[in-house]
Amino acid sequence: MKQAQKGFTLIELMIVVAIIGILAAVAVPAYQNYTLKARYTEVVNATAPLKTAVELCTQTGNCLVAGAIVVPATGARQAVEVPDDVGAQGIIATIAVDAAGVITATPQAVQGFVAGDTYILTPTYVAATGGVTWARTGGCSTRAAGSVC
Repeated sequence: MKQAQKGFTLIELMIVVAIIGILAAVAVPAYQNYTLKARYTEVVNATAPLKTAVELCTQTGNCLVAGAIVVPATGARQAVEVPDDVGAQGIIATIAVDAAGVITATPQAVQGFVAGDTYILTPTYVAATGGVTWARTGGCSTRAAGSVC
């Protein structure tokens, strides 16, 4: 009488290990990319209070000169200041608003970020609505094709 097979053969186990290895080779880089993008949201979110300040300053007319956004550092008009707690902890190295209302946020060069990951928001005044539109440059978009982020 023929004896029934018990357990797995060596080739079956090797096929399972090969399949797991292939899945891991695809999953690990995708996971690293995902976590880097998730960490970068802290940089993007740190600009939110400054965007609101520039928009408020523009809508009240305190930051407009001949239809262009001009953020005063001092003077009678309202100034846009960087709050003390923005970037005080976490991944933000520096964050600033220049005289034209451009917000520049730079992450620390840790956890996969590099100096070229600076996130820049440029405001444009929309006279028809009295609002501001934001153009995003820098950040993860400046990396070479096929790189992480």
